[in-house]
Amino acid sequence: MGRFNQAKAPIYEALEEFRQNRIVPFDVPGHKRGRGNPELVELLGQQCVGIDVNSMKPLDNLCHPVSVIREAEEIAAEAFGAAYAFLMVGGTTSSVQSMVFSTCKKGDKIILPRNVHRSVINALVVNGATPIYVNPETDNRLGIALGMRVSQVEKAIRENPDAVAVLVNNPTYYGICSDLRSIVRLAHGYGMKVLVDEAHGTHFYFGKDMPISAMAAGADMAAVSMHKSGGSLTQSSFLLTGPSMNPGYVRQIINLTQTTSASYLLLASLDISRRNLALRGKEEFARVIALAEYAREEINRIGGYYAYTADLINGDSIFDFDRTKLTVNTLGVGLAGIEVYDLLRDEYDIQAELGDIANILAYLSIGDRERDIERLVSAMAEIKRQYGKDGAGMFSQEYIDPKVAVSPQDAFYAEKESLPLLETKGRVCSEFVMCYPPGIPILAPGEEITEDILNYILYAKEKGCSMTGPEDAAIERLNVLKEVWA
Repeated sequence: MGRFNQAKAPIYEALEEFRQNRIVPFDVPGHKRGRGNPELVELLGQQCVGIDVNSMKPLDNLCHPVSVIREAEEIAAEAFGAAYAFLMVGGTTSSVQSMVFSTCKKGDKIILPRNVHRSVINALVVNGATPIYVNPETDNRLGIALGMRVSQVEKAIRENPDAVAVLVNNPTYYGICSDLRSIVRLAHGYGMKVLVDEAHGTHFYFGKDMPISAMAAGADMAAVSMHKSGGSLTQSSFLLTGPSMNPGYVRQIINLTQTTSASYLLLASLDISRRNLALRGKEEFARVIALAEYAREEINRIGGYYAYTADLINGDSIFDFDRTKLTVNTLGVGLAGIEVYDLLRDEYDIQAELGDIANILAYLSIGDRERDIERLVSAMAEIKRQYGKDGAGMFSQEYIDPKVAVSPQDAFYAEKESLPLLETKGRVCSEFVMCYPPGIPILAPGEEITEDILNYILYAKEKGCSMTGPEDAAIERLNVLKEVWA
């Protein structure tokens, strides 16, 4: 038994007590429990808008918690096996950036894989830390970037012993896990902090026979996207810290960028979802894995598709695999992942999480049902029958090694000019280009624009990928540094 009762939900309980007291509101928000905005009540319901409130003494304050929020964070820390847990309402983007800001400053080096979420590079643009990229290997069949090899991390550390931190994606969007425990041991041996973008790994803390979690591996900080596989409301997240981090300082860092008007709907959803997983997570995620394994078996039986799983594990760049991830390579039916993604939505009313050049990801979690899996499998069989074709000439590479010329901060704020896309070859980009999801930049500020990258952007646009990042929304032009780099 732990020190705390995981059946408690202090924020939720305080909100329920507040509701019953029928307090007269002369504070914000201005809709006054929905009375001033009946359309909002019609959309969300009185139960919801009635507890959309601002910080007050009985409900604590997220910027400086001393009562119910503090208790909720302490209970969450125990549930996750962390020294401390911070409730975050700015999404896991805010959690990731708080990790970087807590450990790095301008001029510091941070070792990280290049296939990070844009939030990491955004943090470097803001604080001026210098990235030391470990370019991950790519599975040529699947076209996806893999995990960080321990030998790659060791090489980067030996060449940059003055680096202050190592950041690891674990798991990746596609379910690939690195040898986290070895990376932590290695980095700590050189006095470096280990930060883990664990956005897609909430369930590692609550399921059985899962890949190791960041806190169990001894990482110093982890960003956990509770709203993804944990069931809380969109934009709610946890930032976890180990015993090496000063929680007071981390709170100060969080308060530099996080709102002072935290949504109690998001906070309560974190509280309730943590309770749900702590009490029922083991059984729930066992069911999710069973659903995913069944779906893989049925999809692979269709032929052409390849729904991959733990058979990929090689003990190094794929040290482990998240079996809840239902990722399917589609090139064998002659369709790009984004084409299957669009067909599923437009023709079969099925919304997948991700469609890229070569894969789709159906995100399975505690809310999924067997009948939904059956519908997905049937739709994919129909798509192959009706739309499948020869796959000649298709791209398979989802990740292209970048050529870094300038730091992200220097490039982002440098003098720049706008050029037509096809005239930018050889120039240094000053903005982001990415398909979203997954939000991993094709180009980031400070990287050289190569012919391979231009061909990839054109192909992704042609196939209908949702492209974001540049000032020019049509991505017909790119901003590049005025200075021409050799």
